[in-house]
Amino acid sequence: MNSLVTQIVKRTTLRNKTGSEKKFTSHELAKGWWEFKQAAKRSARDTFSIIIGIFSAAFGFKGFLLTNHFIDGGATGISLLISSLTHIPLYILLLCVNVPFVLLGYKVIGKTFAIKTALAISGLALVVATVHFPDITKDNLLVAIFGGFFLGAGIGLSVRGGAVLDGTEVLAIYISKRAGATIGDIIIVINVIIFSAAAYFLSMEIALYSMVTYLSASKTLDFIIEGIDEYTGVTIISRKPEQIKTMIIEVMGRGITIYNGKGGFGKSGQVSDVDIVYTVITRLELNKLKTEIEKIDPNAFVVMSSVKDTKGGMIKKRPLKH
Repeated sequence: MNSLVTQIVKRTTLRNKTGSEKKFTSHELAKGWWEFKQAAKRSARDTFSIIIGIFSAAFGFKGFLLTNHFIDGGATGISLLISSLTHIPLYILLLCVNVPFVLLGYKVIGKTFAIKTALAISGLALVVATVHFPDITKDNLLVAIFGGFFLGAGIGLSVRGGAVLDGTEVLAIYISKRAGATIGDIIIVINVIIFSAAAYFLSMEIALYSMVTYLSASKTLDFIIEGIDEYTGVTIISRKPEQIKTMIIEVMGRGITIYNGKGGFGKSGQVSDVDIVYTVITRLELNKLKTEIEKIDPNAFVVMSSVKDTKGGMIKKRPLKH
């Protein structure tokens, strides 16, 4: 077993730059083996997430959207629109429409992302082409909402795995760097064009239902990526920092970070040293935190900002002592 571990480690993380063999200490072997296991776990987790995402998106396509000719935004919306107008199989269009975005992703983001995305889109096309899904409902509103839900969940799970099933975001990133516009604005412009085309070529009713599909998909995507907690970063500047710190730890059950800063105020610009308290809580805890701060220092300066993602630290709420 030890010789097998040594060979794996040598072939992955501990081979030196010249490619020649050398003797490794037990500490180096243990570290290399740990790094290999962590990389393998990440790869397995990402692969599983992408596979589930592929089947979810395919179910949204074939179980809801295709039979009713509804579309989504982005590259998937372009594929669905062309498929409705020309009767070209969707799986072929998913591949063809996304090829430019994969190449652009290679240039803008990197090789690993482009490879993962190419495999994910190919897997989606394969599932759409070969796997049969039943038509769930003919009700237009249910089709729009739940078709968008499963499609958004599929895209979100793929993003969690390090790939995308819709390349529009890559194009938006590329244009934003060149034109100076925000990514959100560019995506909105792209989708306005797509839904306008749907209204012209299909019908206004289908275009309106497709907008519902897009909203459902985008909200589900945000939910999958950001999670149910929707973390918020809170910065607190108070004359009673010690009581604020104690309250956050003991009452809220959250961790804190303290910054040493200087505060200036008044016409004279008076400057004084101040402890700045920072914590991360969920959206549902905001009201309780503001209430507790109000009890301690009604004049405290509080700044709240959305946190897209977190890792490490004491993010999960610890059990409170009774």
